[in-house]
Amino acid sequence: MNKPVELAITEDAPEGRINEQSMAAARALIGSKLRPEQYLRDASVDSVTIFANGIGDLNPLYRDLEYARWTRFGGLIAHPCFPWTHHWPGRSYWGLPGVHGFGVMIDCEFFRNVRPDDRINVWNRVIDIQEKPSKFSGKMAMQYLESTYTNQRDEPLCRALGMTARHERKASRDAGKYKDVKTHNYTPDEIARIEDQVMSEASRIRGNVTRHWEDVSVGEKIDEIARGPLSMSDTMAFVIGSGRGAAHGALLRHAARHPKHYVRNKQGQGVEYTGIGHHRENFAQEVGVPGMYDYLPQRACWFATAVTNWMGDDAVLKRLRMEARMFNIQGDTTFIGGTVVKKYVKDRCALVDIEMKGVNQRGELSSPGFATVLLPSKDIHTRVPTDGTVVDLELAPVR
Repeated sequence: MNKPVELAITEDAPEGRINEQSMAAARALIGSKLRPEQYLRDASVDSVTIFANGIGDLNPLYRDLEYARWTRFGGLIAHPCFPWTHHWPGRSYWGLPGVHGFGVMIDCEFFRNVRPDDRINVWNRVIDIQEKPSKFSGKMAMQYLESTYTNQRDEPLCRALGMTARHERKASRDAGKYKDVKTHNYTPDEIARIEDQVMSEASRIRGNVTRHWEDVSVGEKIDEIARGPLSMSDTMAFVIGSGRGAAHGALLRHAARHPKHYVRNKQGQGVEYTGIGHHRENFAQEVGVPGMYDYLPQRACWFATAVTNWMGDDAVLKRLRMEARMFNIQGDTTFIGGTVVKKYVKDRCALVDIEMKGVNQRGELSSPGFATVLLPSKDIHTRVPTDGTVVDLELAPVR
């Protein structure tokens, strides 16, 4: 008879520490290649559509086979951020066991589209870890991870730099930075405004109406989109769209290997990943957040949608950067817009830079961002590259 397996999982989340020993162990991993997670890797019509549903993207280019046939792609393509389903950029699963991680920045350069029948691979490389002061927990460890995504032909799809802030759970609770933040109570007029903006979004997608570089001016605003009020359905839809999750034996086997990444639910004794605060308010409060909150790559996907809605089918999203400077908790709404701040030509490619902002219902800047878009030009000496020939941008250095 097999001996029963005893899992070292506690009701209270493990309380790891940021100290000389834990930082030294984490620094020893700098330069290491990390084994990727094994979630959604194969693109299909269904997985591409479900991902679009999971981020609330209504663009027919990513969901309507007949519509996509008549575009320059000749068929369905995936949302630019779809490769992230295999591994969320910057995901903090290396070093500092028992120290909570919050994604804070993604800076991604895109090279190729994903199409049905493509298979996604990812190569993760540890870049750096730095100790920094924090108003949220006194001190934190900032981790930098580079993820390079390729297809089954070993062609690059995109390359992302992700940053994750690691905080001691007890220190975050004790600091109580967000203890006075409550779920927003909307007036009927506020809800009507948000829902009208969301319901009318599809009619404002540029689609097959080509936006030419010559017709864009510095100072031009892109169309604002609204995401919210944030609910558990929104966070769960993103997880489903990313193909993530494990239950019962699949979950417990992983928990047995990594016990400090799991906790027992005090109400029912079930085992849960410590990221359950994205869906359960009382655990979010255990890590110093006032309520359930969104995922960093989820919010970044919203930014990408705002850009692709504006640019149209004939343009290329070349770069996207988004920072999460405030928590986006249950009941919050994020209004995402942007302003064209630069026009230029590089390597015969007509480009525009867009300064982006995500502002919540209280008028607070929760998410600054940046995007570069390659637009078709009326000048025959410029070009819209086909897959794999897009100009290579120089990403900003890690700070």
